[in-house]
Amino acid sequence: MANERASVLHSWCVQSAWDAPTVVGGAGARLQLADGRSILDMSSLAECSNLGHQHPRLVAAIREQAERLCFVSNAWGAEPRAALAERLLELSGFEGGRVFFTLGGADANEHAVKIVRQASNRPQGIVIARERSYHGATHLAMALSGDTRNRAPADADAMGVSHVAPPYAYRCPFGSRNAQVCGERAAAAVSTRIDAFGAEQVVAVLVEPNAGTNGIVAPDSYWPALRRATSERGVWLIADEVMSAFGRCGEWFAWQRHGASARPDVITLAKGLTGAALPLGAVVLNAEISSRLEHRMLYTGLTYCGHPLSCAAGLAALDAYRDEQLIERSRTLGASLIGELQRLQSHHRVIGDVRGGHGLFAVVELVLDRDTREPLAPWPQTPPALKALVDAAMAEGVSFATRGNLILLAPPLVIGEDELADALALLDRLLARFFPNGHAQGGVARSN
Repeated sequence: MANERASVLHSWCVQSAWDAPTVVGGAGARLQLADGRSILDMSSLAECSNLGHQHPRLVAAIREQAERLCFVSNAWGAEPRAALAERLLELSGFEGGRVFFTLGGADANEHAVKIVRQASNRPQGIVIARERSYHGATHLAMALSGDTRNRAPADADAMGVSHVAPPYAYRCPFGSRNAQVCGERAAAAVSTRIDAFGAEQVVAVLVEPNAGTNGIVAPDSYWPALRRATSERGVWLIADEVMSAFGRCGEWFAWQRHGASARPDVITLAKGLTGAALPLGAVVLNAEISSRLEHRMLYTGLTYCGHPLSCAAGLAALDAYRDEQLIERSRTLGASLIGELQRLQSHHRVIGDVRGGHGLFAVVELVLDRDTREPLAPWPQTPPALKALVDAAMAEGVSFATRGNLILLAPPLVIGEDELADALALLDRLLARFFPNGHAQGGVARSN
């Protein structure tokens, strides 16, 4: 077998430290490793395999499309491309809009900004985004991201991006311990920033409505208030739904929890759009923005824009979500997930906060002291005890995702109820093992 460690430049890691097992297959929520082990995937890999692994419907659709037509550029028509665009417009309620297809989430966000700047005739128009957010790793997407890893390589100010504090209710940057008040103040901070620049200088606000690897789940008050604030000021709202769409948060799109009045002007998509079977992203534009581009040259493009194979996979994915009632299933299992995590919180003082649960996405935030909310390690460092917990879980056949002091739970929507229960029972045992008395093994215990 080829030595991947020596030949591949892997993303988001120190190359000398990369030492991952090789995956040779999968089924449902499980991955099959080259060494024969079966691993329960509790993160949908990169929060993208919403339909699990090797979903038969996706495999069949890709095979069928490959036999008919593998590729044609978007200078020519392609049936699956047209059909997928129509389905996305219907699901989102963007009647009269258009869809621009990309290769993934980062270039979807980058193209969303390029497109709204062109549509508004403001090529240097300011985009307001959030601190502690992630929108991708292309250069503009890094500038959009309020991520500590991206500050050095990407100059946000030079790219016309301004960041505001996030609706992080557990550690509210606006001084409130009331989640709904924190959400309202976070939306008000966006209003204040728009007014400071002048609405005529701000082309869009780009934020994640719900799930993200930043681990922040906005209070219910946030998104409706943000939608009102941007609408009142004539500023377009872009919802980065790369991770939160397609059932991850219990709806086709996370913003739909708040009703039609909360509909954004632009939606960016990827990940669950094809269940990660093939690369595909999309920028869904409302009718107003689309109409402004109707008789103008669009100054952007991609060779594989709307690749027929990927679009066929996207259509099959949408059919699977609908026919297998996976959106509803995610909502139901998400409620069970958050309930069990809250039970764990009552037993483990190391768990400071549990959030999410609108669908199969939840965040567990670990702390050194629950009363003061002191973190186990400064963000975004991962505490050694948490790394040890993840290694121990893998040894028992379960893969958990973490970032900083967070455990991010986002299993495939097809996960069995018994599999989910077993994984959470394992997490319960490992928290007791690595954080006895609520604190990291070997650390200094505190009385509260």
